[in-house]
Amino acid sequence: MHSSPFTRRHLLALSALGALPAWAQSDSQPVRIVVPFAPGGGNDVLGRQMANGLSTAFGRTYIVDNKAGAGGNIGTEYVIRAAGDGNTLLLGHTGTVSINPYLYKGLKFDVQKGLKPVAMFASAALLLVVPESSPIKTLAQLVDAIRQSKDPFTYASSGAGTGGHLASEMLAEALKVKMTHIPYKGTNPALTDVVGGQVQMMFSVIPPAQALVTSGKLRALAVTSAKRHAQLPQVPTVAESGVASLANFESTLTYGLLAPSSTPAARIEALSKQILQVAGTPAFQSKLGVEGAEPLLGDAAQYGARIQKESAKWAAVIKSSGASI
Repeated sequence: MHSSPFTRRHLLALSALGALPAWAQSDSQPVRIVVPFAPGGGNDVLGRQMANGLSTAFGRTYIVDNKAGAGGNIGTEYVIRAAGDGNTLLLGHTGTVSINPYLYKGLKFDVQKGLKPVAMFASAALLLVVPESSPIKTLAQLVDAIRQSKDPFTYASSGAGTGGHLASEMLAEALKVKMTHIPYKGTNPALTDVVGGQVQMMFSVIPPAQALVTSGKLRALAVTSAKRHAQLPQVPTVAESGVASLANFESTLTYGLLAPSSTPAARIEALSKQILQVAGTPAFQSKLGVEGAEPLLGDAAQYGARIQKESAKWAAVIKSSGASI
């Protein structure tokens, strides 16, 4: 006599008795990846690439749920307050998990306590650009011009608290100079005024700035990653400028997935392995370049360590700059 197979009926019976953990009981439900920004942006694109990759690889439905507002805080808080069953994840990046907690005053949630890192899969650098009409050809020349200028240099950003804003403040802090921040409502209008010479420089996300460099409207001086960017191998890093105080300069955005802190460790581990399996494929990595991103794979512990490191760095920059929202 042989034993009967372990069927869905048995699973339901065990579930009714409480013998299965909550996350195992809900594996038939779609998994939502909450993107805390509007559709169409870089975060949204990366979130959809990951959702599609996970759905294809593992036969479960992964969907993107855009919950935009307050610089990513609305979507972040939503995930913190969600059930820890592994069916609600946050597309996190440096801005939402390592910058906003120090930049925004009066937040009613704690990112460090409310979320558990699951896995990281990409990073994106910024591109420092000046108008093509500028006489400045290198970052070292830019530094000399900033230091010798009677008036503070102006820099554009896509908004207060963005990566471009804080990278500029970190540059000013490293050089011990004052610069004037000109914030815009988005990257494109900011770049337009840099092209026109109304603003002297900008740290921009790579794709739109690279297009203007290629068309001869902007000049690229440096990338903010520790190593040269695969899409811009001819552009040196900030650290390669020869300026001593910039030798350790790095400003990148890390992308990963996080879960509510009540999510069981076993569920985190299972999700982490699946995410890294998808993120390690050439098909997934080949799509990152569209957003100017590069692969950066790490499990829950490695992602957690990176969040801690980036949080300490940006907390210091925000404090020294006096930036707040």
